Amino acid sequence: MSLLFELPEVPAVPVLGEEARYPVRRIFCVGRNYAAHARELGNAVDREAPIWFTKTPAALCHSGTAIAYPPGTQDCHYEMELVVAIGGHGFELAAEQAMDLVYGYACGLDMTRRDLQNAAKAKGYPWDTGKDFENGAVIGPITRAEAFGQPGEQRISLAKNGETKQEAPLSEMIWSLPELIADLSRLYHLAPGDLIYTGTPAGVGPVAPGDRLEGRVEGLEPVVLAIDPA
Repeated sequence: MSLLFELPEVPAVPVLGEEARYPVRRIFCVGRNYAAHARELGNAVDREAPIWFTKTPAALCHSGTAIAYPPGTQDCHYEMELVVAIGGHGFELAAEQAMDLVYGYACGLDMTRRDLQNAAKAKGYPWDTGKDFENGAVIGPITRAEAFGQPGEQRISLAKNGETKQEAPLSEMIWSLPELIADLSRLYHLAPGDLIYTGTPAGVGPVAPGDRLEGRVEGLEPVVLAIDPA
């Protein structure tokens, strides 16, 4: 069978200390997973169910990249997140089984066209154009799970132009990693290549041309992004 045109190669993320890269199959993201962040955006805090949305692999952007200010928005925000890289197959898992699927962890930025997201929310529309866009899923190198250890009290933080804007322990997540993975496995057959962006703490805010972002989770390589000057 011949194809009408060639598609880009599957995007892949570097793995710390290894030559082989982690190919990305799907990108799942959870919203409102830190209570203080939900409140700062005027949203209710509850544990009814995680709020899921997706980004296409075409949105992936590697740490260290300088990007143009995203199109179609006048209010693009950073959201610093811990990213979970899935390395096994699982469906309808119990929370006690969920962590067996984890291959590793990375620092990530869930870039958000906030004005488009807010307009969609006001009308009850999906968030797609506010969340899924080129360079909207920034990620640093993956560290294997055994090298990182058990997520818990490690600090997650983000600095914009050297000034800390976000900082919290991972333990402040409303939904823990086992709960998130188990819940997602009831909606999808999880498989190697699936990334999960696990939510952002309070302190999100806008970026402007010329800004430099550096996000960290203790024990992981940082994620760095620059916005090209206008």
